[in-house]
Amino acid sequence: MKTINLIFLMIIAVTSWANDDKYYEQIGKQIQAVYTAKTTDEYQVAINALDRIASAEKTRWEPYYYSAFGNIMIATREKESSKKDSYLDLALTAIEKGKSLAPGESELIALEGFVHMIRVTVDPASRGQQYSGLAMQTFGKALGMNPTNPRALALMAQMQYGTAQFFGASTAEACSMARKAQDQFGISKSQNPIAPAWGKEMNVELLKTCN
Repeated sequence: MKTINLIFLMIIAVTSWANDDKYYEQIGKQIQAVYTAKTTDEYQVAINALDRIASAEKTRWEPYYYSAFGNIMIATREKESSKKDSYLDLALTAIEKGKSLAPGESELIALEGFVHMIRVTVDPASRGQQYSGLAMQTFGKALGMNPTNPRALALMAQMQYGTAQFFGASTAEACSMARKAQDQFGISKSQNPIAPAWGKEMNVELLKTCN
């Protein structure tokens, strides 16, 4: 009986590993597609595929994360305010689904803050106070979960810099945060092979404006 149970457990383990390999292969292609997309159509093809993966897997937060990231990227390119908001709404919906599966995942919270930050750009004069504060609060929450998350640090630095410029204040704090983020981009490691890996180039561009 013990031998039969052992064989049964080995079969389950092998099946699980095979399923993981298939998952990583499928989602890896779509992550690369999101990172390299140049047009809204290219983003949309990847997002649709990620949404299908999310529906099939049901317990994985990563497809929702990258689907949301793709929609945020489209929103940053969109000129029409209502369309920009609609893509951000889609991103937030995906993030909420991801959070329901991994409520303690700092990357999801940082991405949520990114949504709030882009909301500001729709109309800084009328939205700045509400969404800037909400973005900073959310980035702070992400850093509370993982103080070394380089994307949370970089996004907070971007928000601080934009706010300082808007009010004609010193950008020293933002630049200090950006330097901290850059350090973490150099040393941050994850055991998750499909963990988020974007943001370093964005942070480098910010650092170029710092003294």
